[in-house]
Amino acid sequence: MELLNIECLGKSLRLESSLAGWQQLFWDNALVAEKAASAERGEGDNVLQFELHAPASTDSDAPNTLHIRLETQLQWQPFSLQYRLFINDEVVLQGQRDTHDIERQTPVSTPATHSKFSLLGIGALALKLLKSAKMIKVALAGASVAAYSWLFSFQFALALLACLVFHEYGHIRAMKYFGMKTKGIYLIPFMGGLAMSDEKINTRWQDVVIAIMGPCFGLLLSLAAMLAYWLTGNIFFAGLATMNALLNLFNLLPILPLDGGHILKSISFSLHSKVGLIACIVGAALGVFISYSLGLALLGFLLLIGSLEIVFEWRSRHQSHLLPLDRYGQIFSTVWYLLTVGALIGVIWYFAGHGDEILSLPMKILQG
Repeated sequence: MELLNIECLGKSLRLESSLAGWQQLFWDNALVAEKAASAERGEGDNVLQFELHAPASTDSDAPNTLHIRLETQLQWQPFSLQYRLFINDEVVLQGQRDTHDIERQTPVSTPATHSKFSLLGIGALALKLLKSAKMIKVALAGASVAAYSWLFSFQFALALLACLVFHEYGHIRAMKYFGMKTKGIYLIPFMGGLAMSDEKINTRWQDVVIAIMGPCFGLLLSLAAMLAYWLTGNIFFAGLATMNALLNLFNLLPILPLDGGHILKSISFSLHSKVGLIACIVGAALGVFISYSLGLALLGFLLLIGSLEIVFEWRSRHQSHLLPLDRYGQIFSTVWYLLTVGALIGVIWYFAGHGDEILSLPMKILQG
């Protein structure tokens, strides 16, 4: 991940590092110094240095060799980076960075290369045009209405698309909160919806917030429909509340690429000790036990599969470019996730007790 990008002698000096401990220093996109991985994950005091040979000068006092040294003091959780740049043992720049600076930065993109004509290049261009065309959104939305109307009914198709749009809008709002440019919402027949952005995230906290805001907006829609049912007694609002809750609950399952997979992966991959891994396993086992105790067999089974997937990938967490959550972020994200899951189950549970066959269907699915 990119930790620092400053100006040095009129060109970019970029420091990249990973949780595995290696560090690389680039000057004008050329690698000039590096440090191998270490058990300390690169934390503490670090020094990277290199030399630049200047052209010969008529001034005999002007040095022909510039000694450049970057000293940093790094802490991963909570993230803090203090740096000092020396040129010939003289401090020319110093400062510090925190998590907010990492969230706001735009990673360096590689220069574009001019490739020859190829079908692959034409395909990539067509895909880019496809994603940017507004008419494609309309076409996909129309195809979704037709597909769901064929499976269910026209009224149900409109209600389902409203749930999907509200859910994806939650992702869009979170992206805009972090200053990311968005490309809108795409409705894909039989697959749901997709909120798109051209920009990449830099931290696990961004990953958690963007992922969980979709189900949170879905929860708000279910609560609004529940309130409308209480005020009007119209069974349509009750059905909308419970089916929308089921849709968002499944989206919170710890299975990638679902939102729940992103959330729990960011939390568990931010735990760097074996104690953290044990806590992840115990938490998953407790969730499975509670699910089966409440008769939610399907939910418990999918929770088990998704948790095992995350546990098996835990060793590769150091290779990620995302800044990990600090201890507060881990606890807050976990509580936020559990409260959202509990609230969605509560909505389903409430309407399942009304004795209506349609309203009890989501609970039967969870118990299947």
